Formats: sequence, structure tokens, C-alpha cells
Amino acid sequence: MDQRLEEQVAHLTKAVDDMSEVVARQDREIAVLTRRVEMLMNREAEREADQGGTVPLADQKPPHW
Repeated sequence: MDQRLEEQVAHLTKAVDDMSEVVARQDREIAVLTRRVEMLMNREAEREADQGGTVPLADQKPPHW
């Protein structure tokens, strides 16, 4: 019985380690994507500001309203 428990613990430990690696990779990817979205938002804000006084597209009501 002790050996079976040790095997289960070993499998669970491996599963936790694998999931930890996945979460760490996803965290890095999210950080990169967040920086890219911020960069794109800043570029768009600058572009809209250069066009002079128009309401940003994100703040406009859809045409059916």
C-alpha cells in the first residue's frame, strides 16, 4: 500500500510541475500580449489625436442606436 501511495504522489507531483510550467508560459504570453495591446492603443490614440478632435471610434455609439 505504501508503494501505491508513493506512486500516486509521484504522479501528482509531476502533474503539478507540468501545470506550473504551463501557467508560467501563459503568464509570459499574457504579459507580451498586454504590452502589444497597450502599444496599439497608444498608437491609435496618437493617430486619432493627429486627425483633430474626432470622437474616438471606441467611444462612438453604433449606427443602430
